[in-house]
Amino acid sequence: MLRRFINPILAFPICLSINSHEAILSQTKNNIEEILQEKENQILINYSEIDNITLKNNQELKALENLVISSNFNLSSKIAKRYPSIDLQASGLPKYVSGKNYNSILSSTKTSQFSANPTINIKLNLIDPQRRSEIKIAKNNYEIAKNNFEIKKKDLIQEAKARYHKFQKSYEDIKNKKLSLDLSITSLNDAKSKFDAGIGTKFEVLEANAQLSRDRISLNEKKIQHEINKLAIKEILNIKGDFAINQKQKLVGFWNHKLNKNIIEGLDKSLSLKNINLKKSIKQNQAKNYLNAYKPNIYISNTFASSFSKGDALVEEINPEKYGSSYTNTVSLNFNWNIFDGGQNTNLYKSSKADAKSEDYSFNNLENILKTNISKAYLNLKLNEEKILSSQKEISSTKESLRLARLRYDVGISTLKDVLVRQKELSNANSKNIDAIYNYNLNLDELERLTFLRISNICNENDSFIKNNIQSICNI
Repeated sequence: MLRRFINPILAFPICLSINSHEAILSQTKNNIEEILQEKENQILINYSEIDNITLKNNQELKALENLVISSNFNLSSKIAKRYPSIDLQASGLPKYVSGKNYNSILSSTKTSQFSANPTINIKLNLIDPQRRSEIKIAKNNYEIAKNNFEIKKKDLIQEAKARYHKFQKSYEDIKNKKLSLDLSITSLNDAKSKFDAGIGTKFEVLEANAQLSRDRISLNEKKIQHEINKLAIKEILNIKGDFAINQKQKLVGFWNHKLNKNIIEGLDKSLSLKNINLKKSIKQNQAKNYLNAYKPNIYISNTFASSFSKGDALVEEINPEKYGSSYTNTVSLNFNWNIFDGGQNTNLYKSSKADAKSEDYSFNNLENILKTNISKAYLNLKLNEEKILSSQKEISSTKESLRLARLRYDVGISTLKDVLVRQKELSNANSKNIDAIYNYNLNLDELERLTFLRISNICNENDSFIKNNIQSICNI
C-alpha cells in the first residue's frame, strides 16, 4: 500500500525529466531534419559514372590539361629550329632627310631626299650542337606533363570514389542508428510499463532514457556527417544542383590478382617512376648541352639588301624628280665557336650529371614506397574480407542474444541493463560490418590505382571451397 502511494510521487520528477529531454531532442531532431530535407529533381549518380563525371567537371584537371597544351607548344617551338628563319628589316620606311652643308671654300650643298632601305636575311643552321638536346628536353617535358595529368586524374578519381563510398556508408550508419533508436524506445516503453505496474525500478527507467538520449544524439551526428559527406562529393565532382546515389552499401567487386602480380604490374606501369626516368634524361641532355656549347655552330645566310631614293643629297641644286635604286645579294657560310669561357659550362655539366645521378636514388626510394603501398593495400583487403565475414557472424549472434535477453527481461529473470548491453553489441556489430565493407571498397580502388589492374565483377575462388564454406567473400 505504501509503495503504491510512493511510486506516483517518485514517478512525477522522472516523467518530467523524460518529457523535458524528449522535448529538447525532438526540437533538435526537427532542426536537423529541416537541414537534411530532400530536394526535388535530384540527379542520380552511380558508382560507374564517377570516372566520366570527374573528367568532365573537375576544375583542377582542366588546369593541368592546359599545362599539357603549353608543353606541346614548347616542343613545337624547339622543333622549329630545324627550319630556316627569315628576318625583314627596314631602315626607315620611308625615311626623309633634309639639310644644308656650308663650306667657306667650296660650294654649299643641300639635301632633300626620301629613301627606303629594306633588308631580308634568310638563315639556316646546318650544324647546331645544342638543337638536338633541346628538342629531346622539350619532348621529355611534354611526356612529364602528360603523365602528371594522368597521375592527377587517377588520384582525383580515386578520391571521388572514396567520397562516394563514404557518402554511401553514411546512409548505412544512419540506418544502424535508427535501429538502435527504435530498440531504445522499446526498452524505455518496457521499463515505464514495468515501473507503472510496480515490478520495475526508477533506475531502469532513467537508464533506458539515458540510452535513448545517447542514441538520438548519435543519430543526429550521423545525419550531420551525412550532409558533410554530400558536400565533399559535390566539391570534387563540381556538381551545382542536388543529387542522389544508390543508398545500398555493397562490395564493388573482387580482386583476383595475386600479390606478386600486383607489385610487378604496379612498378612496370607507374607513371611516377616513368617521370623520374624522364627527369633523369632531361638532366643528362642538359649536361650534353653545356658541353655542346664548346662546339662550333655552322650556318648558311643569304642577305638581300636594297635601297630606293627620291630627291638629291649633298648637291648645290636639288632636283626633286631625281630617283634611284640599288640592291645587293650576299650568300655566305658562317660559323661561331665559343672556345673558352673560364670553365663555366664545364662546371654546369658536372652539376647536371650529379643531378641526374640523384634521380637514381629517387627512383629506388619511390620503388620501395610503391612496393610497400601495394603490399599494404593487398593485405588490408584480405584483412577486411575477414572482418566482413566475422562481423556478419557477430551480427547474427548478437541479434539472437538480444532476442533472448529481451525474453528473459520480459519474464523477470534478467535486468534491463543486460538488454541494453546486447542492444549496444548489435549496434557495434553492424558498425563493424559497415566499416569493413567501406574499407574493403577503398582497398579495391587503391589497388586499381596503384597497379593499373582492373576490379573484377566475378569472384574466382575455388568452387569447392565456396560450396563447403558458406561464409565466403564470394557469397556476400
